[in-house]
Amino acid sequence: MTLVVRKGGLKVWVYRWREIGPKGEPIPRKQVIGTVEEHRTQTSAWRAVESLRFDLNHEIHRAESVPAKFSQLLQHYRKVELDLSVQSERKGYQTKQVYENYLRNQIEPRWGEYRPLDISAVAVEKWLGILELANSTKSKLKYIMSDVYQHGIRYGWLTNEENPLLAVRQSAKRERITQPLEASEFRALMVELSQKMRTIGVVSATTGLRISETLGLKWCDIDWKSRQMNVTRSVVDGVVGKCKTEASRKPVPLDKFTLHSLLAWRQESCYATEDDWVFASEKVEGRMPPWADTLLDRHLQPAALRAGITKWVGFHSFRHTYSTLLQANENDVKVVQELMRHANVTTTMNVYTQAITSKKRQAQSRVVDVLMDRSPRAEAAAGMSA
Repeated sequence: MTLVVRKGGLKVWVYRWREIGPKGEPIPRKQVIGTVEEHRTQTSAWRAVESLRFDLNHEIHRAESVPAKFSQLLQHYRKVELDLSVQSERKGYQTKQVYENYLRNQIEPRWGEYRPLDISAVAVEKWLGILELANSTKSKLKYIMSDVYQHGIRYGWLTNEENPLLAVRQSAKRERITQPLEASEFRALMVELSQKMRTIGVVSATTGLRISETLGLKWCDIDWKSRQMNVTRSVVDGVVGKCKTEASRKPVPLDKFTLHSLLAWRQESCYATEDDWVFASEKVEGRMPPWADTLLDRHLQPAALRAGITKWVGFHSFRHTYSTLLQANENDVKVVQELMRHANVTTTMNVYTQAITSKKRQAQSRVVDVLMDRSPRAEAAAGMSA
């Protein structure tokens, strides 16, 4: 670390190192750490470069490079794994936000000042035991801490045997299970919603789309002639990303009722061109869809209360309802798996052949029949009148 005076008299701290090239040759590198106004002492400048030093020294013997505190390991983990400006196949935008929230509010305040090797499995297990949080949240805290240790293992600072989280016992059993809606509850809920929210509910409950995928739809994704839509993106808290899994990006069939609902909404929407979001937000003049949490708090849950629904209702309730009705109608297991677009298939599912589109459409239509109280006789009468 050296203090360099630039032209004009500006003093900056410059960090220099040698990097090993592809053929093993040393390559000199340097980076400006900041000005003397930002770091008044060399000690301050060294602290600012700690994370970079760990990254550069990962090939050095572990005794010379292992972070002295768990907070230092966290700092490097954040830089490599949780940078929101970098798109990663390993962690999506929302996942990075969730991890950072848990690290900042729970993990670092409790364990930041400890040496990584001084944190024991028993101590972590007792800490999780006294937290007034749901089991699923405690399990997530355990997983994130373990991921931080695995990060240190990848860089050679720790060994597999030095990850205490592997011996921590923590149940992940959910205390509140998302319950599917009865068909009568679904219809009562739809009555209480605005047209936009009602269309979101119909799309989610008759296709099984996750709310991030529903909000990620654009009008160009809907193929009106073939009665299907392409699910190619998801939107979480104003950030556009990929779908959860490769299986999630398969085309989804659309029942006639769902198509009519979408067409009716398109005729009412101010944003109806091919490149517009299907559920565009008026507050940002259609540039993005609204946030799911905002729709949940301001529209969906108040509507559920007005409809007299006593169970907890969230957007995932629609997906659970869709799945439950598919299974209740004794559909082919492979058909159910493909309609739900699950990435992991059980051994039983793998023995079935590829489900054909006609079977998937029939299975989906039976769900709509139940949800919308649509009988074949009533549909035939409607067709004759049309």
